[in-house]
Amino acid sequence: MTATASARSVIATDVAIIGAGPAGLTAAKHLCDNHSRQVLVIDREVRAGGVPRHCAHLGYGIRDRHTFISGPAYAERLAAEAESAGAGILTEATVTAINHDRSLDVTTPRGLMRIAARAVILATGARERARPARLVPGDRPGGVYTTGQLQQMVHLQHRRVGRRAVIVGAELVSWSAVLTLRHVGCRPVLMTSQYSSPESYGAFNMAGRSFLRVPVATRTRVARVIGRGSVEGVEIEDLDTGERRVIACDTVVFTGDWIPDHELARSAGITLDPATNGPLVDTGLRTSQPGIFAAGNILHPVDTADIAALDGSFVADRVADYLDGAPFPAHGDGTFRILAAAPLRWAAPGLVRPQDPAPPRHRLLLWTDRFVRFPTVTLEQQGSIVAARRVAWPASPGRVFRVPWSIMDRIDPFRGPVTVGLADASEAAVPGPRDRSGALIVRGGGR
Repeated sequence: MTATASARSVIATDVAIIGAGPAGLTAAKHLCDNHSRQVLVIDREVRAGGVPRHCAHLGYGIRDRHTFISGPAYAERLAAEAESAGAGILTEATVTAINHDRSLDVTTPRGLMRIAARAVILATGARERARPARLVPGDRPGGVYTTGQLQQMVHLQHRRVGRRAVIVGAELVSWSAVLTLRHVGCRPVLMTSQYSSPESYGAFNMAGRSFLRVPVATRTRVARVIGRGSVEGVEIEDLDTGERRVIACDTVVFTGDWIPDHELARSAGITLDPATNGPLVDTGLRTSQPGIFAAGNILHPVDTADIAALDGSFVADRVADYLDGAPFPAHGDGTFRILAAAPLRWAAPGLVRPQDPAPPRHRLLLWTDRFVRFPTVTLEQQGSIVAARRVAWPASPGRVFRVPWSIMDRIDPFRGPVTVGLADASEAAVPGPRDRSGALIVRGGGR
């Protein structure tokens, strides 16, 4: 042990979970309650709970808890239940390194620590890209935020913002930003979207326009931010005509456009999926490093908090199996890749091993950059369509598109990578006979 390592206090645990959001806390509770494991959750924030802590509106806990509560209430409940189950929660603690033996180097206000763990779960979540990462030109005034920054200022620091706001993006999180702005008396004067229709669900868009009275400008982008000391306005460009207009405002909120918090995984040498920018995992949520798993929005940026929590329950069972002696196969052992073709941006999980269980909730998760009202999902191997399925719900930018995992039943694991595509069923792009589930019946290919 080096002199630096010997100066650290060392804590041993069965499972170390990095990130105290819905995925991490749910995994901790499940490991303690259902598998009697010793668990330590590590988080850099002052309080556990993740993003829901500062989302002070209803809509949390629907899928995982069959309830309808606010973000702060949901976060408090998750943290309390994890602690009641016996999990330790270490806050104000930053993991600076994941070592080859799965030990973690941790920095806290109380000094340096080393966590010696038999297994690790990455549950660090995702964040919105801020203005600099989106390369939006113009002045550099104050009053420009992401949704996360805005909500922390308002709900955790109890600070105020301006009086007139422009919201960039029309995702679910964009309407969360609207509610936060209204909470402090700031009027959202415009919401912009580069797409032909808002990215959020139709019910949210209708309610937002009708009851919150927020106009949504589709096929537009923010071309320039104006203002010296503070925001004075933004220049909006119509993507179809090129025409520009200036909207007077003193606040700009950049919403959505998510990226996983992957820096720790990358520095540890864990293989990343170039499409998601998160760790590349198989259906058991195993990363490329033995004993290290990942769950939640670090894998699929970004899905709702309850889906991340259900990931936590799922990965807890996989971790328990590993600790009981189940093998942790390398990514190259009998796996094949799942790739995405335009207009799809990514598919998760990104690896399949035929003998492995289905992924969480038996769903293949996809992200589209184009709205398709009547989508047909296709699977291609070696240049041939081997399966296709029409689904009854649209594929829309700005939210995860979920497809039943059973579509993978016709894949031949010996034919190499699978490319997932998306076509409009109204165009009859994939003709042919189908079984009772709606999957294309392919002769002589698949299994």
